[in-house]
Amino acid sequence: MTPDKWAQWLLTRRDGDSAGLRFRNALDLAAFRDGVLEGAELVADDVVLDVGCGTGLVAFGALDRLGPDGRVIFSDVSPDVLDECRRTAGGDERCSFVVAPADDLAGIADASVDVVTTRSVLIYSDRKAAAFAEFFRVLRPGGRMSLFEPINGFAERLRPDDLFGLGNSPVNDLIAKVSDVYRSTTAETTRPMMDFDERDLVDWAVSAGFEAVELSYRAQVDVPADPIGDWEALKRVAPNPLVPTYGEAIAAALTDDDRERLDTYMTALAAAGTPTRRTMATVFLRARRPHGSR
Repeated sequence: MTPDKWAQWLLTRRDGDSAGLRFRNALDLAAFRDGVLEGAELVADDVVLDVGCGTGLVAFGALDRLGPDGRVIFSDVSPDVLDECRRTAGGDERCSFVVAPADDLAGIADASVDVVTTRSVLIYSDRKAAAFAEFFRVLRPGGRMSLFEPINGFAERLRPDDLFGLGNSPVNDLIAKVSDVYRSTTAETTRPMMDFDERDLVDWAVSAGFEAVELSYRAQVDVPADPIGDWEALKRVAPNPLVPTYGEAIAAALTDDDRERLDTYMTALAAAGTPTRRTMATVFLRARRPHGSR
């Protein structure tokens, strides 16, 4: 059976099934994981709920920080990625698994966990305020929430057509056409990724009842970043689970001659090891359910 779109993306389409891209992405992912776990301030016997666990990056990181009495609940909308986590867990009795979206954690009892973590999950939710309310509901009084989210609207506003971080280049016209494919075919699909910013996250946390709300914001504009690397592998990458790969978008947007011109330029750029430029914004947010709350 073919894995669902979430599992396909996490297992192959996120990195073009390339070991090199997978290794490079892992460095960023590890930093995001560690930031979430540091914000959670775990203690040995905590019960942790990792919402939208994916392949378990944060959840397994939490297990490494817990003692024998600690537990981690892996929650995700995708049964296929939960199956992947079960295989990785290998029968660890500290692990349990629940199929649920972030905005409806019906399988988790009220006031039953000490920590809620999540990473790059709210960007896929149409009901972000409801997700915060669910996080609050399942936490015990005094429980902590720690999350990471990209603020995708930041790059879209400042560098809307700079898909590959090239800045001004001889193929800007081609890349703009590829960008238009993503805008025209996925606008409604990707709307939840663009319809919020860091202030909204704070507002939702406060409205849900959280206290001690802290947000750390990082913005980067045209910061030197890794070279293109393997162009053929990069074309097999989808920027998120809901959209075509770069190669699929290129095929839809460009003529044969245009594709040849883009391939020639990008292959040469990769061979030269020319750095790209990164424009992005990210946030870590942590908060606590008040001790006296019901």
